[in-house]
Amino acid sequence: MSAFGIYLHWPFCLSKCPYCDFNSHVAGQIDQARWRRALLAELEHFHAASAGRTVTSIFFGGGTPSLMDPATAAALLQRIAALWPLAADVEITLEANPGSIDAERFRDFRAAGIGRLSMGLQALNDADLRFLGRRHDVAQAVRAVTLARAIFPRISFDLIYARPGQDSDRWRNELGQALALAADHLSLYQLTVEPGTAFHPAHQRGDFQLPDDDEAARLFELTQEMCAAAGLPAYEISNHARPGAECRHNLLYWQGDEYLGIGPGAHGRLRGPTGRSAEMRALRQCKSPGGWLERVEKDGHGTEEILTLTRQERLEELVMMGLRLNDGIDDRRFAAHMGSGLRQALDPGGLALMQAEDMVAWQGPCLRATPRGRLLLNQVIAALLPQGA
Repeated sequence: MSAFGIYLHWPFCLSKCPYCDFNSHVAGQIDQARWRRALLAELEHFHAASAGRTVTSIFFGGGTPSLMDPATAAALLQRIAALWPLAADVEITLEANPGSIDAERFRDFRAAGIGRLSMGLQALNDADLRFLGRRHDVAQAVRAVTLARAIFPRISFDLIYARPGQDSDRWRNELGQALALAADHLSLYQLTVEPGTAFHPAHQRGDFQLPDDDEAARLFELTQEMCAAAGLPAYEISNHARPGAECRHNLLYWQGDEYLGIGPGAHGRLRGPTGRSAEMRALRQCKSPGGWLERVEKDGHGTEEILTLTRQERLEELVMMGLRLNDGIDDRRFAAHMGSGLRQALDPGGLALMQAEDMVAWQGPCLRATPRGRLLLNQVIAALLPQGA
């Protein structure tokens, strides 16, 4: 129950990918010094509300945080270390794009304190990279991964699959290339079309088709089989790692622990004044980069909303996030969060039905989604949660 993370959001990208629904923006010029001061100020603001926590993970996300001046990353890490104690094995991750930085910037970020690099490759096929709006090609991606492996202790990269025209044979070949290139962690996401993205109206017009549900399920199952055979089994629905190389910062989210969100649009979770885990506060920063910057310069922070989650909301969050994990929800951890056991919190009829239909199973103290249940996880969660959750 001691995990505590800090997420730092850098909202800027060189271009906006058509599938992306993250809080990312294209900006012609960025005042790096001004942004550095604002991010440092918001860290200072949140220190009082989280004093005494030991930081176990730090994550620079975006956007494209590799566009940040490495000196800014160094300054932020130095300030965090001055404000909070750091775990001896603190995990520090920075997201990067293969075409956005070169070997010199890799080394500068390593010198700043980054120990784990997470790269957005998204495809190992030049035609699909163009379809996805990526600025790099496969050759650049391979070079970036090779450089990163030589400089950082830990690396990961992302791929998007279930792309238009992609069948099992094509994905098997591409995933095989990725596994040969990978070090100890892969994030593999099925392509989804979200409202507000450039892909949404194009998909509605019929400009492209995604694989149907049956083919998408086959691709998912193939992904699980190949990664497990290569020694990178799934530890979460979309994330695969060698044992011990899991992303500890993301585990913190899925296991319901505390974290700060620094920067525009960032979200956070902090225990309330009583310190009880069940009384979790959800914090959200102003989404607009310009609006956030102005608020921080005026008030010292850009917090737009603080809500204390109801017990039902907290239950829903722990179940939805926890069942994404291959290990599932640990009843002991759940009880430490909620003050009572998982069996007592779930709908008894729904739990019995999901067990009878081989959708979930108890393994020791953990409730896990079975392989069948993971394919239908939304329905499983709806059945397990009591009415009103």
